[in-house]
Amino acid sequence: MSLAGQHAFVTGGGRGIGRAIAAALSAAGSAVTVIGRSEAPLREAVAAGEAAGCGIADVTDPAALKRQVAAAEAARGPIAILVNNAGAAESAPFLKTEPSLFAAMWNVHLMGAVNASQAVLPGMIARGFGRIINIASVAGLKGYAYVTAYCAAKHGLVGLTRALAAETAARGITVNAVCPGYTDTAMMRESIERVVAKTGRTHADVRAEYERDTPLGRLIKPQEVAAAVLYLCSPEAAAVTGTTLAVGGGEM
Repeated sequence: MSLAGQHAFVTGGGRGIGRAIAAALSAAGSAVTVIGRSEAPLREAVAAGEAAGCGIADVTDPAALKRQVAAAEAARGPIAILVNNAGAAESAPFLKTEPSLFAAMWNVHLMGAVNASQAVLPGMIARGFGRIINIASVAGLKGYAYVTAYCAAKHGLVGLTRALAAETAARGITVNAVCPGYTDTAMMRESIERVVAKTGRTHADVRAEYERDTPLGRLIKPQEVAAAVLYLCSPEAAAVTGTTLAVGGGEM
């Protein structure tokens, strides 16, 4: 697959799934700009050849995102591919979930994608081409206990995907969501550590429980999520829009 000449903009591209997506897009020939809040991992991605450039922005800040989009397009040309990957995960029983946590999950997962999409979509419409891929979650397709705020935000992101796809389908733009299951990333390991700290169980026991919850019997690899994104960017996926592609090891 060749994406030569296409500029891709990946939010949360410094680590985990975002970093794997940036590397896969770069390997396919795309000029990739990675965006995030922490400069060091973004610089590492560029130094490793997994991105062509980077910028610092919080996706919940629409003005900062617009500045980074403008800078990226000035350096690497019009953005043809947007991957809304930035995210965070926090858990709590519903009755102990403060409104601030619901707002935080909503802002990063849903409004982060809204902000980035609104920044790049006018150019995509003007050129008659674009690919927007939202990294949602199987938690956007089903419910999980103790992560109501996260699930609600990811369900919102899936709804956004479907609605925006319907609005842009006749303009040469596709909008899709990739929904990973439990994926072997730093965020997943941090979640495991939080469970360990709260319960006193061993790291191995907690990880094994996550693996048992996946029919495949193991955690998903970030590169497997990236492969799904590559497909949705390909010319062969031009008729695929408004869909959710689960990469959950059989969970969905």
